[in-house]
Amino acid sequence: MIRCAIIVPCFEEESTLPLTHRALSETMRRMIEVGEVSADSFILYVDDGSHDHTWDIITSFSGSGQALKGNETPVLTEGVRLSRNFGHQYALLAGMEYVADKCDTCVTIDADLQDDPAVIHDMIRAYKKGAEVVYGVRSRRENDGWFKKHSAHAYYRLLNALGVDCVYDHADYRLLGSRALAMLLEYKERNVFLRGIVPQLGFRQEKVYYRRGERKEGRSKYPFGKMLEFAADGVTSFSVTPVRMLFWLGLIFMATAFGVGIYVLIRYFNGETIEGWTSLILSIWFCTGVLLFGMGILGEYVGKIYVEVKKRPRYKISETTKA
Repeated sequence: MIRCAIIVPCFEEESTLPLTHRALSETMRRMIEVGEVSADSFILYVDDGSHDHTWDIITSFSGSGQALKGNETPVLTEGVRLSRNFGHQYALLAGMEYVADKCDTCVTIDADLQDDPAVIHDMIRAYKKGAEVVYGVRSRRENDGWFKKHSAHAYYRLLNALGVDCVYDHADYRLLGSRALAMLLEYKERNVFLRGIVPQLGFRQEKVYYRRGERKEGRSKYPFGKMLEFAADGVTSFSVTPVRMLFWLGLIFMATAFGVGIYVLIRYFNGETIEGWTSLILSIWFCTGVLLFGMGILGEYVGKIYVEVKKRPRYKISETTKA
């Protein structure tokens, strides 16, 4: 029988957690009762340094097993608390490392209930048929605004163009079997971008489709600034193409400058007045902008190297609900 762990990263989700726990417990209970997973399967909540009552609520869920009603199958629940806010990807990683030797398969899902927990049934069925990685993929993005929907698709196309293997319309709702999870945990980099790492694992990979709902309570933990930072991490963690583009851009500018130089000399020796103060200023500003842009790209990579070589812990667990 398969022992499954459902991992839920949480950051200041006190208003959402009671609804989330009820929905996930119902899903887990049904899977246990129909024999899809074993009775010792469990839900793990990872508190990513919340400042509200998220940890207190997680602690209240945890125990040897809680039934939603007196005659229902109890659902095992555990909690892990990080010492501070390390970020969504590290919270997921902390949860996966915690359950690695405690389960046959794990499912990661966000606490906002936008991802349909019922899809876990389909993931388990795909796993039993031999899939080691199962992606939850949105069938539609009707709840996203025009900008978010089109910018997300543009970002996926950019990643693919830069050589980064990624799954369109997939966030971090996925199932990993024990072999895939063990291989994932061999990746020790500090700049973690799971959506790019998981497709590299190989094994048999499947997709299950679902309609993503709206957040039930609380507010999004990914404002525009964080989304941009996350997008930059996805590019610079997996592709050196931007740096190579700087090289070719430099060659283009050198060739252009050589051509302009010949043109200026011809005008000079022909006794023609060299005009172009405006074009000169514009070219200076443009070239300076390109140089600063290129330095910024190089700085991003150097900064990541700086973080990697220090080899600091990726996260720290301050406490767990396990006695």
